[in-house]
This record gives sequence, C-alpha cells and structure tokens, in this order.
Amino acid sequence: MAAERRDQMSRPSRPHLPMRPLWRCRRCGAEWLCQPARLALLVEYRADRTALLVYLSTLMAEAGAQLAQLNGHAASEDLTGRFLSWARAR
Repeated sequence: MAAERRDQMSRPSRPHLPMRPLWRCRRCGAEWLCQPARLALLVEYRADRTALLVYLSTLMAEAGAQLAQLNGHAASEDLTGRFLSWARAR
C-alpha cells in the first residue's frame, strides 16, 4: 500500500486538457472544460479575464466545427455554457 502511494506521488499528474475532436478531458473523461480545467485556467488568467474569454472563444469555435463534423451539428447554447458562461466576470 505504501509503495503504491509513493508511486502515485512520484508520477507527474497529467493536466486536464481536451482530447480533440471529441472535446472530452484526457485525464478524467468528462466533457472538457471539466472543473479542474476551469480552475487551472482561472488561475492562469487571473490577471486578465478578457484574454481568458478570447482564448475560450477561439476554443469554442474549434470545438463547434469539430463536433459538427462528428455529430452533424453542435448546439451553440451548449457550447456557450461549456466554454464561456462560467468564465464571465462577476
């Protein structure tokens, strides 16, 4: 048990990044942007919320195009909620 814990602690953790073109998290499998990815982006862009929103808008456009190719459509309101709504300034 202790050896397993040591192995887990010494192994670098993978970041929560998107698996394209499915737009699911490579680490946890949830729809990307999962909660850990959101938190990491908020920390990274804490001094520039506008830059975060521009970055997320670019990713949302990419995801919309890729998901539309896979599914035949991409619901823009779903993508807006996933990519932008949570990051708006409060």
